[in-house]
Amino acid sequence: MFESLGKWRRTHSCSELRAVDAGREVVLMGWVMRARDHGGLIFVDLRDREGITQIVFNPEVNPDTHTKAGVLRDEWVVAVRGVVNLRPPAMVNPQLATGEIEVLVTELRILNTAKTPPFELEDFRVDISEALRLRYRYLDLRRPAVMHKILFRHQAAQITRSYLNAQGFIEVETPILTRSTPEGARDYLVPARLLPGHFYALPQSPQLFKQLLMMAGLDRYYQLCRCFRDEDLRADRQPEFTQIDLEMAFITEEDIYQVVEGLMALLFKELLEVEVSPPFPRLTYAQSLERFGLDRPDVRFGLELTTVTDLVTESDFQAMKEAIGRGGIATALCAPGLASLSRRELDGLVDLAGVYGAQGLAWVKVTDQGWQSPLAKYFPDGLKEKVNRRLKARVGDLLLFVADEPLAARTALGQVRLHLGQSQGLIPEDTYRFIWVTDFPLLEYNPEEGRFEAMHHPFTSPREEDLPLLESDPGRVRARAYDLVLNGQEIGGGSLRNYRRDVQERVFRVLGLSPAEAQEKFGFLLEALDFGAPPHGGVAFGFDRLVAIMCGAKSIREVIAFPKTQKGACPLTRAPARVEPEQLLELGLRLEK
Repeated sequence: MFESLGKWRRTHSCSELRAVDAGREVVLMGWVMRARDHGGLIFVDLRDREGITQIVFNPEVNPDTHTKAGVLRDEWVVAVRGVVNLRPPAMVNPQLATGEIEVLVTELRILNTAKTPPFELEDFRVDISEALRLRYRYLDLRRPAVMHKILFRHQAAQITRSYLNAQGFIEVETPILTRSTPEGARDYLVPARLLPGHFYALPQSPQLFKQLLMMAGLDRYYQLCRCFRDEDLRADRQPEFTQIDLEMAFITEEDIYQVVEGLMALLFKELLEVEVSPPFPRLTYAQSLERFGLDRPDVRFGLELTTVTDLVTESDFQAMKEAIGRGGIATALCAPGLASLSRRELDGLVDLAGVYGAQGLAWVKVTDQGWQSPLAKYFPDGLKEKVNRRLKARVGDLLLFVADEPLAARTALGQVRLHLGQSQGLIPEDTYRFIWVTDFPLLEYNPEEGRFEAMHHPFTSPREEDLPLLESDPGRVRARAYDLVLNGQEIGGGSLRNYRRDVQERVFRVLGLSPAEAQEKFGFLLEALDFGAPPHGGVAFGFDRLVAIMCGAKSIREVIAFPKTQKGACPLTRAPARVEPEQLLELGLRLEK
């Protein structure tokens, strides 16, 4: 039954042929998506990575070929030679790019058979467990909707490279085997056989290498790089992932914004035919928290937070006033028309705020009789009017209040805001809103460790005007850092870097690194800073996350050819796996029992 290609060569893909090709002899190759015997004519949908073409076997054209076609089954691999015919008008399929034509087959070669697949490959909407899909990922990838995402990713990568090349960037590959440096996540370690007791680390990012490339004078660098982080996984995390990574010398933040915005505009126009118009809006970190509760604001809908500390202080509600007295704030939002929420739904909002660290959440329904709420008795009528005016509240609206430590209060209410936006259908579909978040704190205090840590990484430059505070009040120092947020998801972030050794060493000291530790971990960087380092900065984008958002995928696993599960396992290859004892001995390693 099996046949070889011989001298046959494919002339067209299964998405290429159109009405203008009628009468042309063609050779197509692919997989049988479905076969239908209509009592004489046999119709087969032939599929390859590009699309589907209907092919027809007619006994009057070639009886032997028609007989052979009668044994075809789903996912068999075939090659056909035939002539392009126009379909009758009533048989045109407007859902297919090739829906106006069919190929009348004169010759058939069966290249391979196939077992019955463990799940349907025709329709992406078929309910299949992810474990089964990943176990047979090579079959899952044949499904048109899944294949589309991989092809979409390829197009995005090519557009990115073409754009950055045109902007004067040079693509440089940086090492995969490097040394372990503290960058915020746990490293994957690789034992070095030739140096017993020593280990490489897989890079969490090319951060130090791209800075060294600026010191080398390359001026503009980029790569679509692989990064590795041994951290707990979720829908938008993988142990290995891809970044669009770039760095530029002799620049300010404005240069970064301009390059990045141009790339985003081009990707959305070319791939989605969506116009996104630079310059993108900007918010400082402080403004983002105050208005949206989070440093990755979703600005597609309203429900902005408003600080009401002064008004709550005038009330008789002691729990809130005590929280404010401990250095906290009161923040609130007005949800138009949501006074209709049930008590059960309101209790759910209270619980949600608690999940994110708030000590409580208070609610008020604004009715034509006034406030309906346990809070009402603590707020005199005049104060209620002040609150209504501050929040622009009308009859039928729902008011929500949180009083707590500033970050906890805003984060909790910000998450409640997002929940309301999603559950109440307030977020418009097929809308893309970018926003830059800038001026992050350089450092954040870790009470468990009793020391400051870098909010981004220890190579981020402080703002020049905040340098005098670095040792005296490090928590107030702002970084020359920026994140790009799309629809409430951080898709990229970066900063200008420390290009002077004295400033970099000061940052290390504030982070608790002794001169000896700094030399041990980052001596090569400090030495490079002594040899004429230019001002430089860059940005890195989660390529998987960006593509997933553009494709409408719920998880970045959907846009990665061979992803891992949430436990970091590969159901297809069954990695990670145990290795032979001899391999461990060769590396000088022994497993504890």
